[in-house]
Amino acid sequence: MPANNPSFSSRKLAVWAEKYVLTIAAVACLHSGSALALGHLVDLEVVDRSDGRVLQVYQKDGQYWVVGTPGHEYLLRIRNNGGGRVLAVASVDGVNVVSGETATPGQSGYVVDTRGSVAIGGWRTSLARTASFYFTEIEDAYATRTGRPDNLGVIGVAVYRERAIRVSETPWLRKDGAMREDRPAQTAAPAAERAEANAQGKASASSDARQESAGRLAAALAPAVGTGYGRGEDAPAQRVRFERDSADPAEVVTVRYDRRENLIAMGVLPSPVASLPRPFPGWNRGFVPAPQ
Repeated sequence: MPANNPSFSSRKLAVWAEKYVLTIAAVACLHSGSALALGHLVDLEVVDRSDGRVLQVYQKDGQYWVVGTPGHEYLLRIRNNGGGRVLAVASVDGVNVVSGETATPGQSGYVVDTRGSVAIGGWRTSLARTASFYFTEIEDAYATRTGRPDNLGVIGVAVYRERAIRVSETPWLRKDGAMREDRPAQTAAPAAERAEANAQGKASASSDARQESAGRLAAALAPAVGTGYGRGEDAPAQRVRFERDSADPAEVVTVRYDRRENLIAMGVLPSPVASLPRPFPGWNRGFVPAPQ
């Protein structure tokens, strides 16, 4: 979709709402409970379309993972838990699923009604159709084929609340026009700033150590998995008006995916317990028979 089109660059208009019709409606009805969902303002579930199963979520070191089986199609189901409409800007492998741009939170997304849900089954190719998501090898991933292979294996949803109609844009003025004394502070105390800087320095050092460890592990893993640009499907959508209540999202939900053997190697999944050899597996009271 052309980036220079004002209808796509406008913050108020660059949003989408799914119609619950055709394949999107059929898949959206598959639901196995919220125990595996991620998020607070919204629930995010990854559904394997081969059997309608919500993929089990595994947690390690503050990260959430699902098993991505190459060749399996999948969809993202986003359910609005709040009291008003929200905008869900979704990305797969660092690519916006609506526009195909390298993802940022301020781009196009899907508007989800209060207590409603939307099923996103693929890359949007027009207002009428999508190209299905499926787990695949690195070289076949859409992000790789478009020259952006650096963020394979991650799904993100940036969630925005809708801006409410305000009676006054200057709530901290008294009726006579003077500033109220209880207006919020505009600057942080120097001591708080120093404490925050120290905390950031410690977090940076810890992050460097984790990255070094991750680099050693990566050398021992099988090739990663990405998301392909699959078969075309009917998935009608329409433009709707939505004004975000802030420049930054209220919530960002992230889930990562990789093949099962890699998740085992990383310790996300437990290793299969092999049966230990037994000294007397065929206990009997006879004698040694001749081999066949």
